Amino acid sequence: MITPLDIENKKFSKQMMNGYSVEEVDDFLDDLTEDYSKNYKEVTELRTKVEELNKSLEHYKTIEETLQSTLVMAQSTAEDVKNVAKQQADQIINEAKGNAKKQVEELETEIVAKRKELEDVKKQFDIYKAKMESLLISQLELLKDINKED
Repeated sequence: MITPLDIENKKFSKQMMNGYSVEEVDDFLDDLTEDYSKNYKEVTELRTKVEELNKSLEHYKTIEETLQSTLVMAQSTAEDVKNVAKQQADQIINEAKGNAKKQVEELETEIVAKRKELEDVKKQFDIYKAKMESLLISQLELLKDINKED
């Protein structure tokens, strides 16, 4: 690419006849150098800006990829936590059911034992009642015998 310095330093050979006016050519080259310098500087600045924007774009693409992978990881972790919580909830429910069943069985066993105890007490009461009746009858007989003797 031609630089503004190349244009500025360009010299034309001078012809004696039918040649260009040196002053006009120099003036034109000066104008051309000035415009070309502006354009060259602008192109250089734009290239620098494009490079910076490309670097920024790459940086933001990296951030985007990181965010996407983080989001995927967060979703995966959330699913794992949800599954673990469900397993724990199921375990707690199963333990509660087992405990309830055990308590019901213990209460049923206790009820059976109390019924047996009640039956035993009833039998003892019946035995006691029969002994009392027998004692009272024997006492009554004794009283009758005593009254007969009198």
